[in-house]
Amino acid sequence: MSESRLYTFSQETKEQLRKFRLGTSRAKTPLAKIYQIDVKTQEIKPSSDETYSDLQELADDLPDSSPRFVLLSYPLTLPSGRLSVPYVLIYYLPVNSNPNLRMSYAGAVELFRGTAEVNRVLEVSEAEDVVGIESQLKGED
Repeated sequence: MSESRLYTFSQETKEQLRKFRLGTSRAKTPLAKIYQIDVKTQEIKPSSDETYSDLQELADDLPDSSPRFVLLSYPLTLPSGRLSVPYVLIYYLPVNSNPNLRMSYAGAVELFRGTAEVNRVLEVSEAEDVVGIESQLKGED
């Protein structure tokens, strides 16, 4: 319960999370948003207003040495032929990130997961791992 007092979401961010989840459930292309923790206020909020549909562009915009949360809705066809749109939280944790930031994000990941109503969390340490995320998504379904 302590992490819920430490990190906050504005009502606007909670509404954006809800709209993104509902709006991407039938997406035909991957859609993603980057979130960060404001170090001063401990508020979790979008890094920008951008919604990414290109995973390479998303990877290019991830910082080299700061953790981030990425919400991803990724349509894929399962071996059975059924279309699935996994909604996942990518916990981006670069190896060379500041230890204090690493601890902040580690402490907030479950709160973010619950607030965003995500079933799965995938941890990646390299921006390029985001581009190849489809194999991880297929491997776990």
